[in-house]
Amino acid sequence: MSEFIALPGPWFWFIVAGLLLIGELLSPGIFLMWLAGAAVLTGVVDFLLPLAWQTEVVMFAALSALLVLASWNWVKLQRTPQTDQPHLNLRHGAYVGRVFALEKAIVNGSGKIRIEDTLWDVDGPDLPVGARVKVTGVNGLRLIASKVE
Repeated sequence: MSEFIALPGPWFWFIVAGLLLIGELLSPGIFLMWLAGAAVLTGVVDFLLPLAWQTEVVMFAALSALLVLASWNWVKLQRTPQTDQPHLNLRHGAYVGRVFALEKAIVNGSGKIRIEDTLWDVDGPDLPVGARVKVTGVNGLRLIASKVE
């Protein structure tokens, strides 16, 4: 009964890794590559230490989860812009922390401020025209402001 599901040794894992890499070439993303890496590592361990098939499957699952989680952090770091101009093409992000006068009163949480030659929608507490507000954040294309004391 122990040979109910017989995996043909480490070569099975190398073949699985090859099939996963082919799948990676045929589909967008970089997910299957990490599963292929887990299959290769499982095959190498099985080559050095012959294991029961149940142990191989558990090892493959654990290595897959570990490699996918580790790669997720690496991918997030790669997507973070590494530049001296982080607000390039995100002009509104550069206004956070600056103080401006209201061009149109904030009524029911919505008003406008003028920055250079552009009127920006602003959300914040109700304030009269000319009140000074500090931009504290961005919500889509709307600036979030608070009253300057």
